[in-house]
Amino acid sequence: MISFFKKYHKWLGIVLTIFILVFSVSGIILNHREFFSVIDVNRNYLPEVYQYNNWNNAAVKGTVKINNDSILVYGNIGVWITDSSFANFADFNVGFPDGVDNKKMCSMYITENGSLFAGTFFGLYQFDFKNNQWKETALPIHEKRIVGITEKGDTLLVLSRSNLLKSTDYVNFDVVTLPEPDNYDNKIGLFKTLWVIHSGEIYGTVGKLIVDFVGLIFIFLTITGLIYFINRLKIKSRGKKKKDISSLKKSNRWNLKWHNKIGWITVVFLTLTTVTGMFLRPPLLVAIVYSKVDKIPFTELDSPNPWFDKLRRIYHDEVNERYIIVTLDGVFESDDNFSSNLKKFDQQPPLSIMGVNVFEYVSDSVMLLGSFEGLFLWNTATGEIIDYIDKEPYVAPVVQGPPIGKHVVTGFSKHFDDKEVYFDFGRGAKLIGSEDKFVNMPTVIEQQPMSLWNVALEFHTARIYSVIFGGLYILIIPIVGFFILFILFSGTIVWYIKHRKN
Repeated sequence: MISFFKKYHKWLGIVLTIFILVFSVSGIILNHREFFSVIDVNRNYLPEVYQYNNWNNAAVKGTVKINNDSILVYGNIGVWITDSSFANFADFNVGFPDGVDNKKMCSMYITENGSLFAGTFFGLYQFDFKNNQWKETALPIHEKRIVGITEKGDTLLVLSRSNLLKSTDYVNFDVVTLPEPDNYDNKIGLFKTLWVIHSGEIYGTVGKLIVDFVGLIFIFLTITGLIYFINRLKIKSRGKKKKDISSLKKSNRWNLKWHNKIGWITVVFLTLTTVTGMFLRPPLLVAIVYSKVDKIPFTELDSPNPWFDKLRRIYHDEVNERYIIVTLDGVFESDDNFSSNLKKFDQQPPLSIMGVNVFEYVSDSVMLLGSFEGLFLWNTATGEIIDYIDKEPYVAPVVQGPPIGKHVVTGFSKHFDDKEVYFDFGRGAKLIGSEDKFVNMPTVIEQQPMSLWNVALEFHTARIYSVIFGGLYILIIPIVGFFILFILFSGTIVWYIKHRKN
């Protein structure tokens, strides 16, 4: 038995060396997004699928009209100013920190009095028209991702992923206590639980550093195992020349000693990190995506805030005197200024769990919502849902599949010569109800780099391998994960048997 485990522990470890190193390094980068946000990667070094073409790859999320012939286009490309025909573009990113990740927009809003705000992954910014630059606005919360902005009268409301804030002077913000929804059970999604365990966020910064250390251990075990294997090949090739092999044997004794010792001491952490990672991507993700569990006590998840990391968009509906809030648990309303529990709409629009990219008022009780599920007109009063691209009633699938629809909508604009344009992640810009082509991407925008964080994400989720394996790339995570578990298990068994004998 021990020879079987030794054999496959060795060969699987060698075969998976690159995968393990890539997963470890990319995971450490993903754990520190703000730190690495200033580093960009030229898209020319990446596969063609990552190149900008026809405003694809979530280049545009939306547009804001700031005067009669000045329109702001925003999204992953940052912010650019153009005219109603989208003929000329000029950079509008002065004031944001360096790095394309710091310029990515989650939301943008212009108030009735002409004040302009931008919600980024790292904070809220207001545009200083006098000095023509963005300036960060201090907020009384530690989280920085701003996902929604709206106003009610003279009050500006800003939504982060966990909190709602309000201000009347645009400088001093107060946190609004959002009431819990009806029938709140104080549970949290199993997906979110596994996510924070995998990243270490479950214990805040300390937890993330612990997971970083686990990544370093994976790297250490992989490299020491590889050196041990190479040294043995060299020893065999040099035969009995003691002078040539003594240093190699000494090196291997050190490598084997610490490879074994570090391995068995940390095997539980290595296993936990591997298993949780396997369930964060399809196909295993499907088994847990809608499951809820109790919050783990004394962790970041054990928050009294019922909306912890669940808030996505907000809109103040003046006609019906209410707020509409999109959350991870569905779409809710409050018609009493958050004095009572939020009420969930009986008829819910189709929204991807990966987020809401379009959320606009159309007319009385009608909203336009877009996500990776598609673009839909939703009548909040009647519950009627229309596919806005295909112009037909929406029919919910009988069997729940991947959270991606026919049209993978990442943005929308109604400011292009008064025509409506939606932006598909893969196909790019498409005019609704017309075969006309949208304007070409200017070269200066087309050559925008990709953030190091996003490159790491593509490697860590294995999407980068789709250029080789196509749709089968989704099997890489579970297959490699299973083999890593076997490597950990077999290594522990071999160590235990030998240790027991000694």
